[in-house]
Order: sequence, then C-alpha cells, then structure tokens
Amino acid sequence: MSQLFLAPMEGLADYVLRDVLTSTGGFDGCVSEFVRVTGSVLPRSAYERDTPEVLYGGHTPGGTPMVIQLLGSDPEWMALNAAQAASLSPHGIDLNFGCPAKVVNRHGGGAMLLAHPEQLNRIVSSVRAAVPAGIPVTAKMRLGVSDTSLAIDCATALAEGGAASLVVHARTRDHGYRPPAHWEWIARIDAAVDVPVVANGEVWTVADWERCRAVSGCADVMIGRGAVSDPFLALRIRGLMDPTPSGEEWSAVLGQLADYLTKLQLRVASRHEHGRVKMWLSYLKRTWPEAAELHAAIRRLHDPSEILEVIERAPAFNSLMPERHRATLVPLVPATPRRLTGCTVASAVQ
Repeated sequence: MSQLFLAPMEGLADYVLRDVLTSTGGFDGCVSEFVRVTGSVLPRSAYERDTPEVLYGGHTPGGTPMVIQLLGSDPEWMALNAAQAASLSPHGIDLNFGCPAKVVNRHGGGAMLLAHPEQLNRIVSSVRAAVPAGIPVTAKMRLGVSDTSLAIDCATALAEGGAASLVVHARTRDHGYRPPAHWEWIARIDAAVDVPVVANGEVWTVADWERCRAVSGCADVMIGRGAVSDPFLALRIRGLMDPTPSGEEWSAVLGQLADYLTKLQLRVASRHEHGRVKMWLSYLKRTWPEAAELHAAIRRLHDPSEILEVIERAPAFNSLMPERHRATLVPLVPATPRRLTGCTVASAVQ
C-alpha cells in the first residue's frame, strides 16, 4: 500500500502544526523541522525542545511516527549529533540536502551540498556509522543547485553512503518553490538507485497526487504546503473524504484553527502566536475563500485571546457540535502510538 508523509517545513510545520495536521489523520509519518548542526554536539534538551515527540516515544500526540531531520555540512559533527539524536529513539534520522534558504546555503548547507556528491557520500557514511543499525538514516534532496546535471550522481552518492531511502523534491535550489515540479526526474533517480524513493513537490490536490505517482513511478509521496493549505488532503487521498474541498468543511477548519491557537499558547511566546495563525490562514486561503475573510478580520490583532474570540464568533464555528468548542482545546497529550505495517516510516520518509 502506498504511504503518505508530512514534509518538514522550516518556520511553518512546527511541533504544534505537526500535531494538528497528523491528528487529522491519513499520514503514515512526519519529519521534524531541521535541527541545525554546526561545531558542537547539541544537548538532549535542544532536541526535546525542537522535537518534543521524542518525549512520547517518537510519536506525535495523535500517534504518528516522527523522524528527526538534521542539517549541516561537516561529516564529523553531523555524525556526533546524529548519535545524540538517535539516543532519543526517534523513528529515524533524516539528512537535509534540499533547503534552498540563503541563510543556510551561505554556510554551505542544505541544497548547496548538491554541488558536491562526494561530500554527500561522506556525510551519509559518517552518520550511518554513528547511528545504531536499528535506526534508519534517510535523506532528502533536490535535483541540484542551478541545474540537474548532478542529480543522478547525488542520489547515487547518498544511496551508496548508506541512506535507506531518498525523498526527492523535484526542483533545483534556484527553482525554489515555483511550479512546475519536474516529477519525471524523480523517475530517473528511482531507476538509478537501489533504495526506495519518495516523490515530493507541488502536490496540492488528489489529482496532483495521482499525476505525481504516475509520472514519477513512485508509490509513496511526501506532501508539505498542500497539507497546510488543505489539512484534509491526506484523508482525501485515502478516499475518506470528498476529493474536492467544499464550504461545508470550513467549520471543521475553524475548529482546527482554534485548536492550533490554544495549543500554541503552551509552547510559543504570546508575541508570536498571532503571526503563526495568520501564516496558516495565508495558506488556507488557497482552498477556502472564507480564510481570506477571517485573515482580514484578524489582520490588525495581536492578542491571541482576541483572535480566538473572532474565530469562535464565526457562524460556521457555532455549527460545530457543542462539545467541540472546548473539549478538544486541551494540552497536548500523546495518544496510544499506532504501529505501521509494511515499509517502516523512516525507510521511506524524507
């Protein structure tokens, strides 16, 4: 059976949003925002802060397995930090070779490493040697820095270095997030390596997912911004909801927004909460026009309690079942972890 994974999205899919999105259902696994590795070994407290799923057996509160992603360019420090992260028993260690951010690339990390396949190999080999055999090491890559000339070399270097699987974001670094995603290149990479490949990039709808699988030849797909824009996308792909979003679903989205804001209060400084909610709404506007109206209504608000009041005053919110209003707005408590069948999460995730 094909698997679906929630992508790591730096500055967007933090622990709280991972919780809300995976609790909605449909995902087989998720990957944390990257943990930056420089010239030191991060303490356990750093991982417990940024990837608190490790406190709950490596699962989100809804029971979805989580993989820790590391970003760095020095093989030795990456290996030492991977060993530290592995001691917390995540479902895998993922290596970021796809981030296009200038602040990361300026220091030779993320997608900039795609110009040096031999360095990719050294990093993966060092990390694989430092991590217990029972914890998979995986990698995420783009198609290159400015072109695709080294795409196959990079994928081969990662696989031969010991990566158990690859997630391929079907764009170069310079391409950023502009459409289209070149899924045909994922098919070429899949044919060139002997490890599982997961397709990633520009999957916003069920139709996109179907085309991505058909063009890439990959059964498994990782979705990112599409899941933020439509938190029910994984359920639609599973056939558990209508394939096309409708206005009737907006009440459930409002419930998720209220849930998200309330849970943010447990982990994020109050001065940042309003920005997080507005950022999510900016993505939801792609799917529901009601999100644009709500975004305009709270645009000048900074007090989380005032924003929550606006959400709860919305007519659609009041159409929710009464117990939904407050019953679900509780501190994060991990559900009983579920076990997966077939391919393990980390063997196919990013």
